[in-house]
Amino acid sequence: MKIKQFEDKGLAHYSYAILSEETKEIVLVDPARDPAQYYAFASANNASIVGVIETHPHADFVSAHQEIHRKTGATIYTHSLVDADYPHQAFDEGSEITVGDIKLKSLHTPGHSPDSISVVLEHEGKDKAVFTGDTLFIGDVGRPDLREKAGKVMAKREELARQMYHSTREKLMKLNDDVLVYPAHGAGSLCGKALSSANSSTIGAEKTGNYALQPMSEEEFVKLLLQDQPFIPKYFGYDVALNKQGAPAYQESIAAVKRLEKNFSPEAGALVVDARDQQTFKQGHLPGAYNIQAGNKFKTWLGSIIDPEESFYLVAQDEKELEELIARAARIGYESKIKGAFVLEGKAPASSPALDLSNFEAHPENYTIVDVRNASEVDGKLIFDKAIHIPLHELRERASDIPEEKPVVVHCAGGYRSAAASSILEKALPHTKVLDLSEDISRFKE
Repeated sequence: MKIKQFEDKGLAHYSYAILSEETKEIVLVDPARDPAQYYAFASANNASIVGVIETHPHADFVSAHQEIHRKTGATIYTHSLVDADYPHQAFDEGSEITVGDIKLKSLHTPGHSPDSISVVLEHEGKDKAVFTGDTLFIGDVGRPDLREKAGKVMAKREELARQMYHSTREKLMKLNDDVLVYPAHGAGSLCGKALSSANSSTIGAEKTGNYALQPMSEEEFVKLLLQDQPFIPKYFGYDVALNKQGAPAYQESIAAVKRLEKNFSPEAGALVVDARDQQTFKQGHLPGAYNIQAGNKFKTWLGSIIDPEESFYLVAQDEKELEELIARAARIGYESKIKGAFVLEGKAPASSPALDLSNFEAHPENYTIVDVRNASEVDGKLIFDKAIHIPLHELRERASDIPEEKPVVVHCAGGYRSAAASSILEKALPHTKVLDLSEDISRFKE
């Protein structure tokens, strides 16, 4: 038997291939959008993919389950409550899959979603591991507030939090302490609030070190779980629906994105996402463009700032980066939202003013300061006493809350988000000078 873990760092997502070396058969758990890595693993082991298990309809990434089924004939397994639109076999509590001497057993573990399952791996008659999806993480449990407006079965956060209490205590914590825990996410995911950077654990270690598994009443658990959850990106509901339906094939969908000539000029008023580095962007960009910089954070912030109902043009600094960005957008199903993608070089009509840092330090009262950090980061402790706090994911909708009498200075915790925020406010407040404190925020932290 062999278990292979795959990681998408940008979405802090883990997927798994379970290989029976006896029968050369593979079952995948929660695969990512690009199936190539699983085909490569199967080829390297001279094995066939015979099954794909979806622990629930994911909110933060698009899964390749339907594409893999169409290419390999593998059976897709998921809970009947999903009411999946793709061909599948119900994998409700008590159901089992056998591959060689491996037995995979379904536990219904609602809490993150009403239709969540965990998958217990039994080998040689003993439970060896459990694939917990978004129910149990390392150091945390899944957030219960994502299915109030998404999915076939919707549930209030309080109801799901209560279900999580019982799923953890009556099912997962009943497994032996030496059973390995393989979650669908690690640190950096927005599917929980306190995930560890570790990529696996054991039931025993989680009983000891996971705050959510400590002895407490159901009421205490619900209160604890509901407080301080991170924001919900705009794309989460869209991905739940897309995963329930089954996404189109990855490579074909990427190939369908329209590539435009270098330095293309979008129509007036078009939504433009410029992923070039902030220094290049500030020197010259298309009027009204949003600067969501390339890198591992791109997917999350693209789906947090841009609504899935919107379409946009995508701008990169070169052809290689352009292809990488299209692929990253596809991980959250946004490749279909790209009206066209192109490289921008040379002079562009708009530029961003530079902040006179010494003047700002001497006279901060002469500026309106906007703090775009998340609510959990601020927690009532502003870096600048009179700053206006508007989290980045709310900024487009709340830009009118910002007075325009003074120049506006934007900051976050390190500079990435303030670059996006300042570009948003440049468009929203065309008659006001907008300045980005960027990495210089470090000079003002205690």
